[in-house]
Amino acid sequence: MLPYRLLRPALGLLAPETAHGLAIRALRLGLVRGRGERDDPILATRVCGLGFPNPIGLAAGFDKNAEVMDAALALGFGFAEAGTVTPAPQPGNPKPRLFRLDEDCAAINRLGFNSGGLEGFRARFAARRARGPGGIVGANLGKNRSSEDAAADYVRGIEGVTPFADYLVVNVSSPNTPGLRALQARVAIEALLRAALEARARAAAGKLPPLFAKVGPDLTEDELRDIVEVAMALGIDGLIIGNTTVTRPADLRSPHRNEAGGLSGRPLMAISTECLAAAYRLSQGKLPLIGCGGVASGADAYAKIRAGASLVQLYTAMVFEGPAVVREIKRDLAALLRKDGFKSVGEAVGAR
Repeated sequence: MLPYRLLRPALGLLAPETAHGLAIRALRLGLVRGRGERDDPILATRVCGLGFPNPIGLAAGFDKNAEVMDAALALGFGFAEAGTVTPAPQPGNPKPRLFRLDEDCAAINRLGFNSGGLEGFRARFAARRARGPGGIVGANLGKNRSSEDAAADYVRGIEGVTPFADYLVVNVSSPNTPGLRALQARVAIEALLRAALEARARAAAGKLPPLFAKVGPDLTEDELRDIVEVAMALGIDGLIIGNTTVTRPADLRSPHRNEAGGLSGRPLMAISTECLAAAYRLSQGKLPLIGCGGVASGADAYAKIRAGASLVQLYTAMVFEGPAVVREIKRDLAALLRKDGFKSVGEAVGAR
């Protein structure tokens, strides 16, 4: 197998969505594998009753249709999140809708929840649960673009996958579905999360899988405070902070920098980490947080953890660094924890 650094120039000649499709196919066929190394014991952590071999997860958006969950775990991730899935299949926005910002180690997408639909997604989760391969896999749920009843879409998704997923995510923050981010307003998110919790209780065959809400990094402090207060009052298990950003830092250099959509990758690191730190402060460290956005190194993951993240997710970094970045992040994170005298990931959470 050729090293990713040799493959990267050739992949860069392909349209980003084509390259992504090839990556999914390669993983599905077993053409890309991790080294099978055991994780450093210092990286093991427990969050919301789940035991993770390491805190580095694959963010939603890569495996939208739950096709390569176990292949992703085999790359060294401590957990993987499939989706976002919508109840009915939908094509998403017109192409082109995914752009590499090579000069900025970033990407812009306006995919618009392109999804194969809940039926196949649920079936793949059910088949995986029946095989019992182990490893933690979450399901990220969204709404159809044409739906007039957002809560009903999320309820349908939760009822479909609750018996099979290790955790659930209500995605209310993608900037590419009209009206979706309005669900982050206090009254709207309270009603939605209440319905989600009720659906989870109805559908659970046994132990309830943890339920997270994924929110955006562009919230004001008052908006974030409302979300944190609602999350804690209702008793959802945590928040993922955050999604892509609609802002455009002034120092972006790529000719694609003004494309519409959500920005991810290196420029998102500072924005999302500040939002994460604010949520940790507003919750007084009592609400589990997953830090997502801009992570490309062990130092980035460590910064998220010290800002308040119990777990960390990435996606865009693999576009530029390849799957080996997961191993490098874990190695460097373990070294940083030891350097500062921490005996576990949990000890470092919020120690900013």
